[in-house]
Amino acid sequence: MSDDLLAYDEVLAKFEPVMGMEVHVELHTATKMFCPCPTTFGAEPNTQVCPVCLGLPGSLPVVNQAAVESAIRIGLALNCSITPWGRFARKNYFYPDQPKNYQISQYDEPIATDGHLDVVLDDGTTWRVEIERAHMEEDTGKSLHVGGATGRIHGASHSLLDYNRAGVPLIEIVTKPIVGAGERAPEVARAYVTALRDLLKALDVSDVRMDQGSMRCDANVSLNPIGAAEFGTRTETKNVNSLKSVEVAVRYEMRRQAAVLTAGGTVVQETRHFQEADGTTSPGRRKETAEDYRYFPEPDLEPIAPSTEWVEELRATLPELPWLRRARIQAEWGISDEEMRDLVNAGALDLIIATTEAGAPASESRSWWVAYLAQQANSRGVELGELPITPAQVAEVIALVADGTLTNKLARKVVDYVLAGEGDPKQILAAHPELVVVRDDSLIKSEVEKALAANPDIADKIRSGKVQAAGKIVGDVMKATRGQADPALVKELVLAACS
Repeated sequence: MSDDLLAYDEVLAKFEPVMGMEVHVELHTATKMFCPCPTTFGAEPNTQVCPVCLGLPGSLPVVNQAAVESAIRIGLALNCSITPWGRFARKNYFYPDQPKNYQISQYDEPIATDGHLDVVLDDGTTWRVEIERAHMEEDTGKSLHVGGATGRIHGASHSLLDYNRAGVPLIEIVTKPIVGAGERAPEVARAYVTALRDLLKALDVSDVRMDQGSMRCDANVSLNPIGAAEFGTRTETKNVNSLKSVEVAVRYEMRRQAAVLTAGGTVVQETRHFQEADGTTSPGRRKETAEDYRYFPEPDLEPIAPSTEWVEELRATLPELPWLRRARIQAEWGISDEEMRDLVNAGALDLIIATTEAGAPASESRSWWVAYLAQQANSRGVELGELPITPAQVAEVIALVADGTLTNKLARKVVDYVLAGEGDPKQILAAHPELVVVRDDSLIKSEVEKALAANPDIADKIRSGKVQAAGKIVGDVMKATRGQADPALVKELVLAACS
């Protein structure tokens, strides 16, 4: 049974939304947070485990330095202060997917605090999201609930546990309460997670694949009656796994909670699950407070005490921020704000940049990625970046068109072969010489003469000065040469023959 919902306009007339975003990011370190087990995604269940991440008696954790470096770089990029001395803690509650039955995390001494991230909304305005903290912890394992209709524990006959993910380095980034957004609250939530994902990708600390769980967003939402001083009771929608879903989940919770409060009910402090199919949320478990986790210092790990020199060395490794990079590139390319947003939303910008860095002109790179390759991605039902072709290969195809080896039509055939896994463009041309532009002028001239002889009326029009009529002859020659002739050369020979 679906929840009762209040119309969005009525929600805003009665209540002020308050949000808090918690984003968990898996770091793509080679090994886990506290042990040498690999972190490869998609391995066979329970093949990437050891006594430490299985919590066996007598095993001792050791901190992954690369993960600490990534955490500091994330904190710096978020304009946070880096804690000069901090320690890990044990977070206790029943974890069926964490064998030692507690999680090593940070509590009162996180690695980074008090930062902010400026995000750009759809109309170009900027909204500052204040960051409360970013802290290090380890991920839990993965539960597979079997026998139910929904894949969740409710109704399942049994559960299977995969501990490969248990112990993978995780950074949790927590915002301060986001207030004052009003009707734009869902948009702000989406824009924040989008900007954060772009930043983390630029830092190269995670692949930020929301579909694979390497970036997961928990959206906290509460409603205040207009004019009220205290925040309302919040819910936490867990593990929302797409940017659009973040916006949908926040809007839904605002409408659901408003309906509950308007009817005289009480919002329950709980976790909720987001349903991708219909954009609704459903109850999870009652939400614990920090006291319920019984935090205490982790006795097996030394404190983290990054020196000022080390922090500054890491600050020097920060890349150009994504939004500054986009502004610079937009100016260089001379494109509009709308065109830039379209490139970003299509996931094409980084691919185009990489193609230009491989030597292709920006205009040609944009044309290939947003036209033909976007069509191929759409027909395959995959993201643009998931196509089995690299920017360097696209640049090679563009260069082959520029030097006359390929026509645009033949180039598309070469790209099709690349997408089919037959190799690089030059390997494909070696295997398929019929794709190379014909350079034999005598052969092309012969085909031009045949086409003109077969179309005397068209030939007369060309001779009378109607140059556009040559298109028919050019088309016939291109067909006769199976698209291998250079169309510019064909037209030149047609006009010469009719002069």
